[in-house]
Amino acid sequence: MNAGWVARGRRAMTLMVAVALAGCSAAPVTSPAPQPRPRPKAEVQTPPPVSAESRALVDYYARVQADLLAQGLLRTDGAAKDAPFTDTMLAENFIRVALFDEYRRSPTGLVAQQTQSRLRRWEAPVRVGLTFGASVPADRRATDRARIASYLARLSSITGHPIALVDRDANFHLQIVNEDERRALGPEIAARLPDLSPAEIQGLTNLPRSTYCIVYALSEGSSSTYARAFAVVRAEHPDLLRLSCIHEEIAQGLGLANDSPLARPSIFNDDEEFALLTHQDELMLKMLYDPLLQPGMGAAEARPLIHELATRLIGGNS
Repeated sequence: MNAGWVARGRRAMTLMVAVALAGCSAAPVTSPAPQPRPRPKAEVQTPPPVSAESRALVDYYARVQADLLAQGLLRTDGAAKDAPFTDTMLAENFIRVALFDEYRRSPTGLVAQQTQSRLRRWEAPVRVGLTFGASVPADRRATDRARIASYLARLSSITGHPIALVDRDANFHLQIVNEDERRALGPEIAARLPDLSPAEIQGLTNLPRSTYCIVYALSEGSSSTYARAFAVVRAEHPDLLRLSCIHEEIAQGLGLANDSPLARPSIFNDDEEFALLTHQDELMLKMLYDPLLQPGMGAAEARPLIHELATRLIGGNS
């Protein structure tokens, strides 16, 4: 299998309720009045114990978010007026983000190295399965689930590709877990992505503190068509940092696998200026799933088509 590894590192994001209704026939007039049944006591779920390391990470990432916000980073204005871009800039940013990788595979795991790649995307519908660690409170689960479902609908509208949250038969697995829960994910990752090496599985389970979230996307055989993906977001993150990770990891798992310091405004840039998907990011996703481009294209073959698409999307303002 081919793998696209996307790690996000930074300097020192539909609640379903089922109600069962029981029906019964009317009782005869002579029957005694039914007695009310005692209500069962609500089950109180005791949260699992959390390690000191995980508690320390909660404090650490709260400080990180506060520091970034104090610097004017983690912006949420996706159509930033102070960051204009031309069709040429859009095309070149797309080439760097979609046709290069941040990492290469090695026998001992992933090595940070910018390498040329080929255009990769999904052909099958993207079915996202969302799993929370037991440490994540119910109210946060509800909020994150609703946000993720809304974001997936937005991505589907942008790309024209089926992308949705599902309860079963997922091919894109998203885990929101704390430090302790992530370290126990090895067997599940091996089951979901059986072709990963032990070193690569360890790369998902043993993240350094500087890596906030991560996604691993895989294509079948020698193709450039993604078939499976597995993403991990730290549950210790405060609200905006967590949502930022969700935005980037899902979008990168769709095929925009690289970061570029020249891409602005964009979440595909390690400077952390923008927290959420920007207008330029939307255009890059639209280009990625345009029928004019095909999985497996290299930069030389795709470049003129990419520039044609960029001009079509925002005009010939070079």
